[in-house]
Amino acid sequence: MGSASFLTRARGLLRIRNQLVRECLAELLSTFVLIIITLSGSAQKITSEETKGNLLTSYLAGALAVMVGIYIAGGISGAHMNPAFSFAMCLTEQFPWWKFPIFTLVETLASFLSSGVVYILYYGMGGQHWAGEPHSGARLARLTARLFLCPTDAIWHYSNGTLTVSGPRETASIFATYPADYVSVANGFVDQVIGTGVLIVGVMGIMDNRNKGVPKGLEPVVVAMLVLSIEVSMGANCGCPLNPARDIGPRLFTYLAGWGPEVFR
Repeated sequence: MGSASFLTRARGLLRIRNQLVRECLAELLSTFVLIIITLSGSAQKITSEETKGNLLTSYLAGALAVMVGIYIAGGISGAHMNPAFSFAMCLTEQFPWWKFPIFTLVETLASFLSSGVVYILYYGMGGQHWAGEPHSGARLARLTARLFLCPTDAIWHYSNGTLTVSGPRETASIFATYPADYVSVANGFVDQVIGTGVLIVGVMGIMDNRNKGVPKGLEPVVVAMLVLSIEVSMGANCGCPLNPARDIGPRLFTYLAGWGPEVFR
């Protein structure tokens, strides 16, 4: 009885009553889970040299991560997880414009933080690697190594300790997407406009009560199937990010962690 009373009081003290804070925390958590699963799928594919994953499994990880994120935050914030979706909701007057920059900032921060977790999970920062490394990520890596006692691990083993954006052993694409060599800037822009547009139209169609309804509770599953269909059909040019926060946060992290300014090429 006493334990139950204590838990009730604790829940009352920890309860967040401000609706905006609740929504921001929901977006932070859902986007964090979305990106950590998505990036880990890419990391497993690349660092195992496709022996423990391939392009399809990485796409599937990203699609299922969307589903999980919607289940986490759909009832609190709407589980936008994507500034492009928030922007579309603002244009259709289903979301207030003043919340748009707040959600964008929270989603980008979540993507940055999840990149750090994937870095810790897959990188491993052994002392013998960093002893001779001159790049700016060495200080961050040494600190993380001390805090988490990480051994040399997948990304280090795959890349031989060299953080590169291009070449046969590049690892930057674990975190951010990069266009194929044949893609021009204009073509890359059009590619993302079309892919993101299909995503937004599809999601809004699923949400529209005037359309043929999706069974209640299965909306996240249908959205995940939509994401997977776009990934397997429109991913060749630019890797199909479809989400500014998914790209900017991890790209900024790789810049700070040692891949350098080439990540913004």
